[in-house]
Amino acid sequence: MTATTRLPTLFIPHGGGPCFFMGPMGGLAPDAWDAMANYLRGIDAAIGVRPRAVLVISGHWETGRLALNVQANPPLLYDYYGFPEHTYKLTYPAPGAPDLAREVAALLQGAGFPVEFEQERGLDHGVFVPFKLIYPDADVPVLQLSLQQNLDPAEHLAVGRALAPLRDQGVLIIGSGNSYHNLRDFLGPRGTAAATAFDTWLNTALTGDDPAERTRKLTAWTAAPGALESHPRAEHLLPLMVAAGAAGDDAGTRTFHGPIAGKPISGFQFG
Repeated sequence: MTATTRLPTLFIPHGGGPCFFMGPMGGLAPDAWDAMANYLRGIDAAIGVRPRAVLVISGHWETGRLALNVQANPPLLYDYYGFPEHTYKLTYPAPGAPDLAREVAALLQGAGFPVEFEQERGLDHGVFVPFKLIYPDADVPVLQLSLQQNLDPAEHLAVGRALAPLRDQGVLIIGSGNSYHNLRDFLGPRGTAAATAFDTWLNTALTGDDPAERTRKLTAWTAAPGALESHPRAEHLLPLMVAAGAAGDDAGTRTFHGPIAGKPISGFQFG
């Protein structure tokens, strides 16, 4: 069934590198990524309708101005290092969505955001790795939107608000990042208390019933307990801002929650 009513927006964790398509990673239990993989595999059924396209914002693409990948058949960008050879041969031949790119550009430009069209860069692993699980047949067109290099939370919330009309036009908006992203502390005990504190704060901020308060909290996220220990740099959290901005007044629900190396990781849906 194709979407004919308002679609939700999502913030999903995309794991670490090609983690779902390889053997156990050093320092992690063999089944460390299983629950997250099952969550991603279940998104299509949980939404219950097939979007005409997905607009995805990954934590792995930053530009000075917002950019859209307008290729009809985007290649893949294997932007990870030191993984098994076969993970550099993964495929995901989903079609692009150049027509949608023009619609998205018009919305963003109308909100005061200059937009550039990208015709060479491939879909990065923040897109193709989780989408190989979400839509394994690669039969849903994918359009990738960059983050702005300034990583300003208020601006990315505003980007999401500009994109909100797409939800009524069969477009599924997905922010792909991680609710915890401190690679230095990831595999050890250091930072676990901070990660837990930030995860608790984030869940409270996103699942409250006051959208204005949610916006206020997300704009000032660096003041949250454990925030900067969980995100020394904001690029893996900023896709959430776009998804939350596009949510409008819709409440958030935590749809995934589980530990990786002792650090809590969460996924959310709005609407």
